[in-house]
Amino acid sequence: MIAVLGAGAFGTALAISLSREARVTLWTRDASHATDMHKTRRNDRRLPGVDLPENITVSADMESVLGHQAALLAVPMQRLRGLLEQHGAALSGMPLVACCKGIELSTGLGPTRIISELVPEAPAAILTGPSFAADIAKGFPTALTLACEDDDLGQSLQNSLSTANLRLYRTTDTIGAELGGALKNVMAIGCGVVMGAGLGESARAALMTRGFSEMCRMASALGARPDTLTGLSGFGDLVLTCTSEQSRNTRFGLSLGRNEPFDPAITVEGAATARAVCARALSLGIDMPVTRAITALIDEELQVQQAVDMLLSRPLKEE
Repeated sequence: MIAVLGAGAFGTALAISLSREARVTLWTRDASHATDMHKTRRNDRRLPGVDLPENITVSADMESVLGHQAALLAVPMQRLRGLLEQHGAALSGMPLVACCKGIELSTGLGPTRIISELVPEAPAAILTGPSFAADIAKGFPTALTLACEDDDLGQSLQNSLSTANLRLYRTTDTIGAELGGALKNVMAIGCGVVMGAGLGESARAALMTRGFSEMCRMASALGARPDTLTGLSGFGDLVLTCTSEQSRNTRFGLSLGRNEPFDPAITVEGAATARAVCARALSLGIDMPVTRAITALIDEELQVQQAVDMLLSRPLKEE
């Protein structure tokens, strides 16, 4: 049995996909939400229009998760610490697979480091890569990266979590997988700004390319393997997120570029990650002008044209 903690769109989609091969417990902290899903066999709050297979048990009781083969933590990045502080004792010893993308604003840590810090007895892994919840729930073919420092455990999880439509590729480079998934959200905001401001697809391609260069620069400085960033968890996720309005980060960027309000109830992981990355890059002496410009736009320290002028006026150099 597999547990999925977090009944948002992505957690629900993963539960649906996994339930085609195994029994799944989908946990939510909201008891009324659990009751609604149990009665209707749908998650109309987060993933409307998709039925929950009978192999999924919905619960708001953490004890229902005990004894499972693994637990997938499908909660927003900035809420991961709170979940583990509250329920870490119950999850101790069980493999914990983070399904969130980002860097913790208060500490600069990625999800597997937070797991190891708060639940040291639990082996940590991360599942990341180019994917939208709606595609996974509908059974569309999707390929993801599963990163785990313990390769034997990684192979076991890879076998347990792969399904007919969900193909997992394995790596031991958790740092690279985490950073690819986190940093691409920042670039997606920037690409949304470009398109929202009407700057054109050529400008979006330029921002994606120079942004990817920054992603690789930071990942290398923090010990990631270069090939990880060119794989699904880096380049693959960057392409998907920067080119589709299904991405919340891209939609947030579109609103910035159009100078329109954005729904504050929607989680935008890239906003907090941008601030955390800027602080980390400054401390390490890493030049990340695209990230700095995007962060300044998010914090309303620059207008779009000012950010464009800042980037285009930089000294000419070799690629």
